[in-house]
Amino acid sequence: MIKSIRITSVSAVLMLGGILTACAGQDTMSKSENPMVGGAPMSAERNIIENAVNSKDHTTLVAAVKAAGLVDTLQGKGPFTVFAPVNSAFSALPAGTVETLLKPENKATLTKILACHVVAADAMSAAIKKMVAADGGMHTVSTVGGCKFTAMYDQGKIMIKDGKGGVAKVTIADVKQSNGVIHVIDKVLLPAS
Repeated sequence: MIKSIRITSVSAVLMLGGILTACAGQDTMSKSENPMVGGAPMSAERNIIENAVNSKDHTTLVAAVKAAGLVDTLQGKGPFTVFAPVNSAFSALPAGTVETLLKPENKATLTKILACHVVAADAMSAAIKKMVAADGGMHTVSTVGGCKFTAMYDQGKIMIKDGKGGVAKVTIADVKQSNGVIHVIDKVLLPAS
């Protein structure tokens, strides 16, 4: 399954860099209280990486971001919306997938997958729900990695349908960051090819 993903990491990294430049003047910090994630308090005054490293539920994601060389990017100004899969989401992938992706020779594929979890905006759940409602129940989401996913809303939960038809549920929404927002999800989002 992973071998069928086209490698476009160079364009994904360039797009991330362009987004950082274009959004350099925006500030999304908020003083309201954030939910706990992975047993750790999340501070709206810290960036995505500074918060993610404290979550015991996101150790695999943090390792993948480091292996892909995306730490500096996700510490940048943003704004970014990151759909952050928990460890169990990575564990649900076919046996050996994560280990294979973390190898240096698979950095481009890993970068593509991770960039497809990032949107170049500060999209809180209320804004996502509004876009979904305005589009008749399904809103196309364009990611930094070039993926087109579909946002939906059902029974109080935001869901994201990936390129393979899998659906991830947002389990913790609106975790504010100094450079955007994290929405914790229960599945790894995969590109169409």
